[in-house]
Amino acid sequence: QVQLAESGGGLVQPGGSLRLSCVASGFTLADYALGWFRQVSGKGREGVACISSSDGSTFYGDSVKGRFTISRDNAKNTVYLQMNSLKPEDTAVYYCAADPTVAAGMSATSYDYWGQGTQVTVSS
Repeated sequence: QVQLAESGGGLVQPGGSLRLSCVASGFTLADYALGWFRQVSGKGREGVACISSSDGSTFYGDSVKGRFTISRDNAKNTVYLQMNSLKPEDTAVYYCAADPTVAAGMSATSYDYWGQGTQVTVSS
């Protein structure tokens, strides 16, 4: 059974940092393109970052470029999202996603598997 489980969300002050983790079970993460998305109530899922399964190339949304870093540890079957210089507008539920392709891009419809999400709240 394919499962993704996110953790690491929480409440942080503006300018702070969080690291989200997403552990995969039931499949080998190394064979999958991975992405992080976020969603605010009433809006669609926004692509935050993605990483390929081949050479580890990454891509970021304009709103997080230079502040967020996606990485993968295939030995631990885990993908991470390091979030620095957080802003109130980063507040959302964050989801990790996986797709059995080399690169799936920043569209939510390209991904087959999803975690349950973890809440990130940036507020003073």
